[in-house]
Amino acid sequence: MIEEALDYIAEVKDAVKRFLAPEGGAITALDGISLEIQQSQFVTLLGPSGCGKTTLLRAISGFEELDSGEVRIGGELVTGVPPYRRPVNTVFQNYALFPHLSVSGNIGYGLEVAGVPRKERDRRVGEALERVGLAGFDLRKPAQLSGGQQQRVALARAIINQPKLLLLDEPLSALDRNLRQSMQLELKSLQHDLGICFLFVTHDQEEALTMSDQVIVLNQGQIEQIGPPEAHYHQPATRFVAEFIGDGTLFSGEIQNTIENPILVTKDGLSIAVGVGPKVGDKATLIIRPEQLNIAPENPDDSMVILDAVLEQSVFQGATRRYVCQLANGTSISAAPTESGDQAFSRVKPGEPVRLAYRRSAPHVIIET
Repeated sequence: MIEEALDYIAEVKDAVKRFLAPEGGAITALDGISLEIQQSQFVTLLGPSGCGKTTLLRAISGFEELDSGEVRIGGELVTGVPPYRRPVNTVFQNYALFPHLSVSGNIGYGLEVAGVPRKERDRRVGEALERVGLAGFDLRKPAQLSGGQQQRVALARAIINQPKLLLLDEPLSALDRNLRQSMQLELKSLQHDLGICFLFVTHDQEEALTMSDQVIVLNQGQIEQIGPPEAHYHQPATRFVAEFIGDGTLFSGEIQNTIENPILVTKDGLSIAVGVGPKVGDKATLIIRPEQLNIAPENPDDSMVILDAVLEQSVFQGATRRYVCQLANGTSISAAPTESGDQAFSRVKPGEPVRLAYRRSAPHVIIET
């Protein structure tokens, strides 16, 4: 039992949390969630606003008490244990720095409250400043720092007590795009260096895919999928995950058989060939990602599926160009081809017909239960 507990830094079992709504009734923020968070990983809670991700984070930190269910940290049940007695620290969205204290005062505040001797406190503050790249900033006040520097102070304050688990509640949301992207890489590097688990909350799918070892997708208080970023993108478990993560065109219908291969037939009669796996009669959703589409070669082989469409517009996106097309049934579908495919698309003008192609095995099929 002890060895099993050591595999996970945090475990949540059958967590339920409801809030009273101003108009009456109750809102279910967590609807029986169970999960296990592995040690030494960067784990992200991802989902739209109101999905329950921040409530789950607060339940683990102790700032929110569950209506039912339990939370364990390091194998120990922490139900009823206040936040300051849990082996976790939290970095909040607004950083919550003390404006009247210096950088070193903010970082070392928890150590001072805990009665750590000044010499040891100064040593650990100096180490924390080095880790987050703020050596030499110890005497500055928060108002004299940029947003990114303030975020680093909040991180240093959170890691100085060497928590078993670091919780981060959308700490990058207030930063501009370039700084946010830079901090994503810095956070991932810091987590790797510290070797502790980071549990990160965001609604930004790009952040989640860039930083995470594991992504937990939530929707309406329930878990839709848990796994590495690649699995969420290439093998989404549900239609919600397929729509929420990445771009793509979804087709829903019923699997029917042909002499050679199964096809998905939509309600409006559009037939889309699929790979092996689905069975005749299955209700299914097929997702085609933009990078899986190209202009059909003159002599396509048997592994390719052809879709007749009309080019609507070409959209420049910097490193890539996206081609928005319309299928015969009116469905809009986008292609983001390789460089050679881009050259082929460049010869087609908006309003002209275009033959799109994808490998039969490329799109992912979600079987609806």
